[in-house]
Amino acid sequence: MSLLTNYTDPSFIKIAQYVFKEQFKMDPQLYEEMNERRQKAMYDDVVYNISFLMTAIQFEDKDIFEHYAVWLYELLTHLMPDLDRDRIMQQMIDHYMILSKTLMMTDLLTDSEKELAQAYLKAASEVTRAAVTNVAVSTSFEEGPFYEYRRDYLDALLCSDIERAHELIQNAYHDGISIPIIYESILKKTMHEIGVLWHQNDITVDREHFATSVTQNVMAKFYDDIFQMPRKNHTLVSCTIGDELHELGIRMLSDLFEYDGWDTFYLGSSLSQDSILSAIDTHKPDVLALSVTMPPYLGICEAVINQVRTKYPTLNIAVGGQAFSYTDRLWERWPVDFYSTDARTTIAWANDSVDDVGGGASE
Repeated sequence: MSLLTNYTDPSFIKIAQYVFKEQFKMDPQLYEEMNERRQKAMYDDVVYNISFLMTAIQFEDKDIFEHYAVWLYELLTHLMPDLDRDRIMQQMIDHYMILSKTLMMTDLLTDSEKELAQAYLKAASEVTRAAVTNVAVSTSFEEGPFYEYRRDYLDALLCSDIERAHELIQNAYHDGISIPIIYESILKKTMHEIGVLWHQNDITVDREHFATSVTQNVMAKFYDDIFQMPRKNHTLVSCTIGDELHELGIRMLSDLFEYDGWDTFYLGSSLSQDSILSAIDTHKPDVLALSVTMPPYLGICEAVINQVRTKYPTLNIAVGGQAFSYTDRLWERWPVDFYSTDARTTIAWANDSVDDVGGGASE
């Protein structure tokens, strides 16, 4: 071994300092992410990384550095919870690339040692990339059919692999899984798990928003098929309440109503009460669906419902959203007709209500 683990050796220090400075040149965003304390810790990590690499080369044992790379990555995700797992992965892969190029230029390693260094650093990059998806999932996420589809889709979201995410869901569709099942059993459950991972501090809010955006685009791929379904001459108006920005669930519900043959008017979020009443007057729906995710908006929801019920006493009103799961069956104390946690049950109720007893804003 030509480069001994003497961390005070000027040649060793020179390599560590060069790699450290090169990474900041390559990725200026690090200046925003790394305060003085983190920068010092990062330099120490560079020294440790080189020492572990040299040990692996000395014994010609790739596993030493691979195991260390995974351990280091998981450690950094806990030490820097404000950074996404994907972002930390990219930092480490950049680091291994810079270190590989640097060691190739030094005369402190023999040619055979340089070959080992390149191979071990490449392996470290691969196991680090794979570790991005190494997160424990909840029991509820694992339960039920189509888990493999959910898990693969979750992994694609965690790895920022947009193309793979689209491909997985399209493959599910071509495998014969219906749009309602894809929405309810794959997309909805995966996005709920994304929320769980955020709550556990395993991912950042940026990752949660990214996953939402990708899933909305994935859903949009089905619109041609959704809007080709036979019409039932029934109408749904749907929206979130107040300044609620969690609108993916109610958008899924609206899509599945449309797929069932309803004409849907999804109003989005941040609507005033007057705007909701105006939409009801314009579209004269058979069903109004309201969604609340954050409990502070429950009061606004109640006020909207009371206004709607006063002006449209026969209109069928359904509520849903995570906020209601925190309550003691609050919906039973409100003048609403239905509450459910899933779209299929809500659609079945809506069809029965309209077909059996009529109702709607026009009556």
